[in-house]
This record gives sequence, structure tokens and C-alpha cells, in this order.
Amino acid sequence: MSSRILSFFIILLIFSCKKEEKLTFSEIEITTENNALVRIFIPEATGNTTVSEAINSEIESFIASTLTIGNPEPENTPSSLSEQIDAFNTEFNNFIKDFPASTLTWEAQIDGEVMYQSDVVISIAITSYMNTGGAHGNTAISFLNFDTTSGKQIANEALFTDIKAFKNLAKRFFDAEVTDKTVLFEPDAFNLPANIGFSEEGVILLYNPYEIAPYATGIIEFTIPFEKAKDYLTFNSF
Repeated sequence: MSSRILSFFIILLIFSCKKEEKLTFSEIEITTENNALVRIFIPEATGNTTVSEAINSEIESFIASTLTIGNPEPENTPSSLSEQIDAFNTEFNNFIKDFPASTLTWEAQIDGEVMYQSDVVISIAITSYMNTGGAHGNTAISFLNFDTTSGKQIANEALFTDIKAFKNLAKRFFDAEVTDKTVLFEPDAFNLPANIGFSEEGVILLYNPYEIAPYATGIIEFTIPFEKAKDYLTFNSF
């Protein structure tokens, strides 16, 4: 009987350890053997296998889409990030073949960072710089928010219990941040940005170049403290 009880507690202990297994992140570099143009450094999740694999897959899929040149047919779309890196290099080599006298070069630099992690939500920022031979390269920052129980990405609308009320709150902070409305494409309109994320300080709202203002205006970003936003947050463990 005692051996059975001992076995039961060992099983219970193993189960408890697995249940309490937490997600951790470490930076990795992703490249390929023939890659000369793309540099990628992103956080990789480990811990709960199902959740971490889901998060890593979402991150890699997002970066692969960022590296896509043009609008390839579905059957010609690379199926993995590694293939997309090679496809980016191939596109440049084809460009040089077509325009051998060109002195332009292409490059892509992508960096990821875990901005916030709690028991319910993880917020990751992906900063990408792309130059494919234009007058200047383009920098963009994207926020990816993940549900820690599933590893699935959370849509912006699902971050809030009352998105209309949150939008009214955000407008007050936006007006305080952007005092010169003449730089905006639509000075009299206000819309939430495509990228909303979290940091230790609060809810970050970020507009990339060309989103609401010309390239020269740069990135427009501001933070709403958690104590001001907490009443509207779905994942309210802040």
C-alpha cells in the first residue's frame, strides 16, 4: 500500500511541475546558408510546448509576410521563414540580372523584443527595416499580442471590453501628444492605430510612418498608464 501511495505522489508531483511550467523567451538568430541580405533576431518561446510552438509559429509567419516582395501567387509563396529569406535574396539577384549597372543593394533587418509578459498576455514588438532599392528604406514597428493559455494572437478588438470607450480615452492622450494636427492626413479624424501593445508602463499606441501622417513625421507613439486604462482591458492582470 505504501508503494502505491508513493507512486501516486510522484505522479502528482510530475503533473504539478508540468502544469506550472512557464513560458520563457531567449533571443535567436534565423538565417540560411546562402543568405547575405537578411538579418533576423527574434525572441523564441520555450516552456509549455503547445503554447510556445503556437507563439513561435505566429512570429515566424508574421516575419515571413514582412519579407514578401510583391504579390506572389499562392502556389509560389514560400512555406516557411527560411524559404522566404532565400526568396528575398533570389529577388535581389534577379533584380541585379535585369539591371546589372545598378549600384543599389537590398537589405532587411528584423528585431523582436518581449515588451510585456503576464500570466494572461504576452506583448512582443517586431521592428523591421526594409530597403529594396527605393529612395529610402522603411522602418515599421508591429505589436503582436498573445493569449498565454493558447499561444494564439489576440486581435486588437479583443483586447478591450469597451473599445468605443477606450477610443475616447485614447483620443485625449493623442491630442496631448500631437499638438500640431496639420501634419496629419486627416486632422479632424481620430482612429486607433493598427498597433496596440503593452509595456510595464501601460498600453502603447503606435502609428507607423504613412499610417496617419507623411514619412517625414516619423513614428507617432504614446502610452496610456494602466491605472487609466484598466477599466477597459479584457486581460486585466496589470
